[in-house]
Amino acid sequence: MAVSAGGPVSGPGVVVAGTAVSEPGDVVARLDAVDYLVDDGLAMAIFLAIRLGKPLLLEGEPGVGKTAAAKALSLALGTPLIRLQCYEGLTAGEALYEWNYQRQLLAIRLAEARHEKLTDADLFTAEFLQERPILQAVRHPGPTPPVLLIDEIDRADDEFEALLFEFLGEAAITVPELGTFTAPQPPIVVLTSNRSRDLHDALRRRCLYHWIEFPAPARAAEIVRRAVPGATEPLIRSATEFIGRVRGLELDKAPGLAETIDWVSALSALGVAGLTDAAVAGTLGTIAKTPDDRTAMALVVSEEAS
Repeated sequence: MAVSAGGPVSGPGVVVAGTAVSEPGDVVARLDAVDYLVDDGLAMAIFLAIRLGKPLLLEGEPGVGKTAAAKALSLALGTPLIRLQCYEGLTAGEALYEWNYQRQLLAIRLAEARHEKLTDADLFTAEFLQERPILQAVRHPGPTPPVLLIDEIDRADDEFEALLFEFLGEAAITVPELGTFTAPQPPIVVLTSNRSRDLHDALRRRCLYHWIEFPAPARAAEIVRRAVPGATEPLIRSATEFIGRVRGLELDKAPGLAETIDWVSALSALGVAGLTDAAVAGTLGTIAKTPDDRTAMALVVSEEAS
């Protein structure tokens, strides 16, 4: 792997899973092969993250494919996906590492049975270290780096972000009792955020950044076509056009691509041919997530049916 955490690499391209990723077009082709479509902006952001060995922060509305991007990248590059799901109260022990206290206690009892005495140096060794997702990514043996997904970082506490600074800036984790672990090859790090709160400037500075827009109807239709191959073309076209229209309403939770795919899957399973079908109203729970949104969308459906 020709990636360096310190800056651009030399040579024709970055080699992942035996194939050079030498330009953003290679990213487009690889992701297309696993049915994840990207525009030029996202392809460039992913390429630079790989090329420079820098974390990539993806933001956008819920359901536009931020998490799916990391999953597809792992699949496309043939490298493991390590996922850290963030939430309020997430601690270093759950994200970075912790000590296996049960094994330490067992070691102490065995030593006592042998009339031996253990010191801290005996107990705080790599043997008793439990890797959590971030340290697991740092210590991944290769031969290719994993994709580390730090999902919904905005759900974690402000204090948790500070725990990530060393890792995001240096691809390293310091364990006071053992020293600093530095990744032999920086993992491909993707952070996602729904912007439920502002992230710290220090975190943003350590990352490349890309905002994922909700796609235009034609691209949305192509994404749904890949995700729901059994759906008819008229249903896909009318459903994605409908989603485009209702996203222009003042909704509590505008439907994203994930909801669109769920909706088309439901309509296709019911054998619905078009949005004038009476069964459509019964499926709005896949795209409307509040009572007010359901009422607004049902009104649009009734207007189109009349």
